[in-house]
Amino acid sequence: MADHHREELLEQATDYVLEHGLIGLSLRPLAAAIGTSDRMLIYHFTNRDALISAVVARSNERAMAAVAALPGAPSIRSGVNRLWAAYRTEPLSSCMDVYCQAAATGLIGREPYLSDARATAELWVAALREYLVRCGAPPRRVARIVTLVDSALYGFHLDLVTDDPDELARGVDDLARAAETIGTSRA
Repeated sequence: MADHHREELLEQATDYVLEHGLIGLSLRPLAAAIGTSDRMLIYHFTNRDALISAVVARSNERAMAAVAALPGAPSIRSGVNRLWAAYRTEPLSSCMDVYCQAAATGLIGREPYLSDARATAELWVAALREYLVRCGAPPRRVARIVTLVDSALYGFHLDLVTDDPDELARGVDDLARAAETIGTSRA
C-alpha cells in the first residue's frame, strides 16, 4: 500500500514539476498542489533531493516512452525532423525542460542534479539510438549520429535568439541532412 501511495505521489509530483519546473521547487507548495503534506513527501522520499531525483528519473521515463512510441521514419533525415516535431510538443517539450534544468544545475556542481542528469542522459541516449536505428541509421554509426543529434536538438530546444519556428525548422533540417550523410557515407 505504501509503495502504491509513493507511486501516486511521484506521478503527481512529476506532473507538477513538468508544469512548473524544478527551479525554485519547494515542498510545501508542491505538497499543497498535489493534495498532501510536505511531511508525507518526506516520509515517502526521505528528503527533497531524493524526491527531485525520483521526479527527474520519472520525467526521463516518460520522455523515453514518447520516443519509443514514435514510428520509425523512412530515412534518418525524416527521423530527425520527426524527433524535433516531438520535442516541440508534449510530453517531450516539458520533459526536455526538466532535464535541461537538472543538467544546468548539475553543471555548477549541485547534487543530486549532476548525478541525475548523467544517469538519465545514458538512458536517453540508448532510447535515441533505438529510434534512429528504426529510421535506418546503421548500428555501427548510430552512436556518432546520436551525439550530433542529441546535442544539437538540445541547443535548438534552448534557443533564445530565434523567434521564428520556420528558421529553427530549417536549422533542424540542416542537422538532419548532416546526420543522414554520416549514416550513409562510406568513410
